[in-house]
Amino acid sequence: MAQLKNAIQSRLSLLIGMLILMWVLEIIDFILFTFSLDRFGIAPRSLIGLRGIFLAPFLHIGFSHLISNTIPFLALGWLVMLRSLSDFVNVSIITAIISGLGVWLFASPQTVHLGASGLIFGYLGYLLLRGYFERSLVAIALALITTFFYGGILRGILPQSAGISWQAHLFGFIGGSIAAYLLTKYRPTE
Repeated sequence: MAQLKNAIQSRLSLLIGMLILMWVLEIIDFILFTFSLDRFGIAPRSLIGLRGIFLAPFLHIGFSHLISNTIPFLALGWLVMLRSLSDFVNVSIITAIISGLGVWLFASPQTVHLGASGLIFGYLGYLLLRGYFERSLVAIALALITTFFYGGILRGILPQSAGISWQAHLFGFIGGSIAAYLLTKYRPTE
């Protein structure tokens, strides 16, 4: 029982810690830098813009952007963590790299992309495709729960309106899907 409690606490600590970092950075950016930290996002096809691959998920374009990412980040991140802490870390890293590189390569020049939505779509892709690749009762149940609560955001992988990085969404989803394939140890044979 103590071991389960410790496992839950360490998982929550990481997830909440990442979220607190996002909020602290946004507060600091607002108070001290008047949102000038946003320049550390992903700047497509700019060498300096590559730094944003790992910084962009922690930066947001104002509090409304951060608020809209908070609940999906917590919910989907927690569902990924239910499997294991290492899955969450690996999915986050794989997704950040693929989403970031996709934005860097394919988004419009002279733009800056930031926010946790690439990770959110990566967690979505991982949870949906893990059910397909693993085909276990647990993985399928998590895929169904994810689809029920968050399946509607899938339309975000398509171009919609200016100011929304559909490229981060699309490549985040692709990154999460690749992570599901790579991290699934058991794949049933056809």
